[in-house]
Amino acid sequence: MDEKILKSLYDIKLAIDEIDLFLSNEEKTFSNYSKNILLKRGIERNLEIIGEAVNRILKENPEFSILNAKKIIGLRNQIIHAYDNISDENIWSIVIKHIPNLKNEIESKINNSTL
Repeated sequence: MDEKILKSLYDIKLAIDEIDLFLSNEEKTFSNYSKNILLKRGIERNLEIIGEAVNRILKENPEFSILNAKKIIGLRNQIIHAYDNISDENIWSIVIKHIPNLKNEIESKINNSTL
């Protein structure tokens, strides 16, 4: 695996780990998320990082497979460019339903990488 791609995979992993850390400090509920502006902004920032890292991977190797890569990049663009249309419900759903799957996928790719 290319070093640039591996670095971006680690960036994704670190951003997911940070999201997990943010959520470990209190009960993982939508109510707690929606009321905590620092938590929301921290998670949004890490989703931006994940989207940018996926974008860099695909620029380096368009054939590299990451499930929902275009949707991940689209979310990054929405957070950055259409920040006033961000739905707390949408972000929370992504964090609860999709981030755990992405974490498993990225960890598997890192563990199976060879330089």
